[in-house]
Amino acid sequence: MLRHLFHGHGRRFSRPDFDDEAPEGRGRHGRHGHRGGWEGWGGHGKGGRGERRIFDHGDLRLVLLWLIAEKPRSGYDLIKTIEEMVGGAYSPSPGVVYPTLTLLEEQGHIRVGATEGNKKLYEITPEGTAALAAAEPTVAAVRERIAHAKACRQRESSPQIVRAVENFKMALRMRLSRGDLTTEQTQAIADIIDNAARSVERI
Repeated sequence: MLRHLFHGHGRRFSRPDFDDEAPEGRGRHGRHGHRGGWEGWGGHGKGGRGERRIFDHGDLRLVLLWLIAEKPRSGYDLIKTIEEMVGGAYSPSPGVVYPTLTLLEEQGHIRVGATEGNKKLYEITPEGTAALAAAEPTVAAVRERIAHAKACRQRESSPQIVRAVENFKMALRMRLSRGDLTTEQTQAIADIIDNAARSVERI
């Protein structure tokens, strides 16, 4: 039974893919693309590797609208907020964010409400609030993918934990390869795992 707990050893953590909104018909491989991120993340390929994409076409527009609904924001603030939301793994390019803000403004979903220095602060309109409410299922799905992206980033930024887990899995596999465990040995290993879990929870 313990063998099945560690099936799939050697596979990398699932890394989410990123797909910016592409105003004016620019696709994922267009000039604006995205910046930041890790090697192998987003903007390349079409998801054939089974990676989770965080922003499908149109999603960035909804994320910007959602963030502006929380409080008036500048384009720079929106870029930095999205970067923080995914744990620093990704930052949408200004060449994508600002045209998308212009699109939202043309649709009547946001407007410039004030300025902060030389920065425009965008605020949501009643039409934007209605559009956001209508798209709530999509927004919820994007928020879930954002949380997944941040979790992946945190795991990748903890190499000591990854190494320790892999060492444990290797030790268990090597022991199992020497023959079946007795009931007492199985219980002893289960106790070790349970005790480790409790110790982690207390940290």
